[in-house]
Amino acid sequence: MNKTLIKAKRAGKVRRTRRVRGKINGTAERPRLTVHRTNANIYAQVIDDVDGKTICSASTLSPEFRATGKVGSNKEAAEFVGKLVGERALEKGVTTVVFDRSGFLYHGRIQALADGARAAGLKF
Repeated sequence: MNKTLIKAKRAGKVRRTRRVRGKINGTAERPRLTVHRTNANIYAQVIDDVDGKTICSASTLSPEFRATGKVGSNKEAAEFVGKLVGERALEKGVTTVVFDRSGFLYHGRIQALADGARAAGLKF
C-alpha cells in the first residue's frame, strides 16, 4: 500500500475521532463509553472525563472472554464484550452513559457492542 494513502487514512481517522470527542464529554453522572476496534480485538471502556478515571473496561483479551473460546474479531465477540462492560458498569453504579464510537462507523462490530451494552442494562 502506498505510504501517502496510509498517512491520509490515518489522518482521516484522527480527524473523525477529534470531531466526535469535541461533541461529547463524560461526567460522573453520565460517563463516556468509548470503543476501540482493531482487526484482531475490540476494547470498551467507561470513562469519567472530569476526574480522568476509567470506571471499568472489557475487551476480547479479558479472561471471561477467553474462557468462552470465541474469536475476538467478529460481531458475536463484540456483543459479548458489550454485555460484559455493561454488567461491570452496573456493578459500579453506572446506569446511563454517552456512547463514543471513536471515529468508527456505527455499523457492524461497533453496533453489536452497543447493542450488547444496552442488553446488559445500560441506557444511551
